[in-house]
Amino acid sequence: MEVDFSNIKVIGFDADDTLWVNETYFRNTEEQFASLLERYETKNKIDQELFRMEIKNLELYGYGVKGFVLSMIESALELSNNRISAQTIGEILQLGKDMLLQPVELLKDVKEVLRQLQGRYRLIVLTKGDLLDQERKLEKSGLSKYFHHVEVLSDKKEDNYRHLLDHLQVDVKEFLMIGNSLRSDVLPLLNIGAQAVHVPFHTTWQHEEVKIEENDYDYLKIGKLSDILGYLK
Repeated sequence: MEVDFSNIKVIGFDADDTLWVNETYFRNTEEQFASLLERYETKNKIDQELFRMEIKNLELYGYGVKGFVLSMIESALELSNNRISAQTIGEILQLGKDMLLQPVELLKDVKEVLRQLQGRYRLIVLTKGDLLDQERKLEKSGLSKYFHHVEVLSDKKEDNYRHLLDHLQVDVKEFLMIGNSLRSDVLPLLNIGAQAVHVPFHTTWQHEEVKIEENDYDYLKIGKLSDILGYLK
């Protein structure tokens, strides 16, 4: 598609599954969780119950590993009719700790893209999730030096973006968001008058999936992050 980014001065990057691997760890943990509860229910039922619990708890716990762990424990109690052992609950807690201790695996060409854009644009990170965990990942990633600002949002809706851009004194017409989620990183920005680029990751959480007609929204979709360099002159 034809795009014009000539007026862009500020670029926002999603973090999880845009800069580094994240969702893969959740999917692997779900597999382990289902194995722990296989005596009580089928894997399909366990997966459905866990997703239902995560969505129910979003308003209480928000996004991130800690809320995910609490939802796993609550699901285990319900699926087992409160017969789950203290040992198994301990194993679920350990699954969560293992997730928090995972190394930060940068996606391909992330550092090179940021290196080339730094100085030409004001770069910021706009992510959601647990503040402590996101700060940990950013520190371990070695990417902090490329960004003017880092913001961990409670959610990524139109008002969240609008208020943040106002706070940072960024003109919405001069802002470009890059991320892997249509629901969180693309559509809200388009709806407030900014521009957005979709760079899909091979695994997407159900809650982030959204079906739209391609002609309904005007945004750029690229296959990998480094492709953006061809559009930013």
